[in-house]
Amino acid sequence: MEVILLERIPNLGMVGDLVRVKPGFARNYLFPQYKAIKNNPANREIFEERKFELEARDLERRDEAAAIARHLQDREFVVIRSASDTGSLYGSVSKKDIAQAASEQKLSVSKEQLDLERPIKQLGSHAIQVLLHPEVAATIYVIVARTMMEAEEFKRPVETEAADEDDTAAVEPESEVFP
Repeated sequence: MEVILLERIPNLGMVGDLVRVKPGFARNYLFPQYKAIKNNPANREIFEERKFELEARDLERRDEAAAIARHLQDREFVVIRSASDTGSLYGSVSKKDIAQAASEQKLSVSKEQLDLERPIKQLGSHAIQVLLHPEVAATIYVIVARTMMEAEEFKRPVETEAADEDDTAAVEPESEVFP
């Protein structure tokens, strides 16, 4: 089935592209969410009339997503779970758990925006991509620990890394001096 895209969709196309998709994908996802319309002469005419409006709306969404990304970038969210002595969780941390941890900090991140291939099953700090727009993403860090004290150990020491780099630059190699 050929459809005209009304917004940019990753791995599919840009606004206005004519793409061939499976009928079920179009019926169950693209059409209900107003992401595409069926390709026919009447719809092509409607699209041409609304093309600039749709492109402007896409730019607005991208700008809004960029602002949110700047706010979210490098944020840390702590999730407390039970784990074995080897660091394996007895359960797992899913997209839902991460979205809930973000909402506890009064940030709006939906589980559909999280790029998590499989649930987290180990203690530690895990980098997760938040896909806010097809062109905008932010990286957040999910710290999975047994206690808040343990979570502090997993946090990234940002200030100390910068200080270590300055210390190494300040040390000059010793030169041999002959008497």
